[in-house]
Amino acid sequence: MDRVEVGADVGNPLFLAARVALGLHTQEEFAAAFEARACELGTPLGISVRQVRRWESPRPGWPNRAAREVLVAIFGRTLEELGFVRPARPAGRRTLPGPGGALPRPTGSPLLAVRDALDEAARADSLLGPRGTLPRALSILAEIETGARESGSAIRRELLVLGARAAEFTAWLYRDSGAPPDRTAYWHDRAVEFATMAGDGALHAYVLLRKAQAADDDPARMRDLARAAHAGPWALPPRPRAEALQQEARALALTGVRGAPIDRLLGQAREALEAAPPPTAPPSCTGPLGEGYTLERLMVQSALCHREAGQAARAVDLFGSYLATGTFAPRDRAFFTAAMSGALAAAGEPDEAARAGMAALSIAAEAGFGRALAELHRTVTALASHARRPAVRQLRQAVREAVVPAPRSA
Repeated sequence: MDRVEVGADVGNPLFLAARVALGLHTQEEFAAAFEARACELGTPLGISVRQVRRWESPRPGWPNRAAREVLVAIFGRTLEELGFVRPARPAGRRTLPGPGGALPRPTGSPLLAVRDALDEAARADSLLGPRGTLPRALSILAEIETGARESGSAIRRELLVLGARAAEFTAWLYRDSGAPPDRTAYWHDRAVEFATMAGDGALHAYVLLRKAQAADDDPARMRDLARAAHAGPWALPPRPRAEALQQEARALALTGVRGAPIDRLLGQAREALEAAPPPTAPPSCTGPLGEGYTLERLMVQSALCHREAGQAARAVDLFGSYLATGTFAPRDRAFFTAAMSGALAAAGEPDEAARAGMAALSIAAEAGFGRALAELHRTVTALASHARRPAVRQLRQAVREAVVPAPRSA
């Protein structure tokens, strides 16, 4: 098959380069991939090679709403990043996209419509997983970016704040989808940029906390980011401050620290949480920072710290107590149950570890909760010496068959 070379004479080199980067070397291949992705999104839609050629021309036009959603899902980029130019809007008119993952046309404030759409996307992720939510999040981000460029100063700052929340959420979706780490890092950096432009120091620190949580392969960086989040030149509210202190404790455990320093940080985290005012509304993606950080969540995350510090039995006790009494979304319950499975394996209880692992897998597999599945892979590795036990053998086989599809927009 002939390979496509991207030359200076291409009409829309951004689109063509993005297509080739996906391994779609002919326009026919892209048309077939477009139709397949549209079907996955529940929006049956086909395009011709002539349409692909038009998108790669010097004047690609602006795709219709359905095509925009599919293009964002395929490439994981905004349309502007693919070389499309948004048409000018009539003066005084503000258009927001409609159903199908984009923002609804508002009946009230445009900001309220953005908040509602982002909160709804976060709820969908916690129940159904990241793969189907990612295109929606990217669409919301595209609208926020456009609105921030076009709006006056009064509404612009609020849009920038929402942009930071949406970018941080998108980083999470990429991470949980199993996408390459640079995708997560890119959106975390964009979230920091939005928060900085908005002049929101607490939000800036909150994104640093999220960056710390994503630094699984670099404990020293995790430690420094978590410390910067709670000790930097800003004031985090008590709940996210508690989470940042806990995250630093986990980072210390991963770097080999044991004993008093970890217990001291976890104690400070509990003090910060106990000083927090009661929540005024159910937690949401756009509500107060860290509003959903409860005692139960702190304690199961403390169990993670103790597990990393070699205190498996202590971790098992905490997981058992607080997973039984706390209220967790399916995504979180899958992850913490998978982590408890690993703690049980480390504590020398292979059959109990396998049973907990199967419980986590029953939640995580269909939705594609990537972090929970990664924890289960870690567990089966730890159980390798017990592979002949029936319960362990069943878990190993089930985890092996639980393939996590690539994120739809990657």
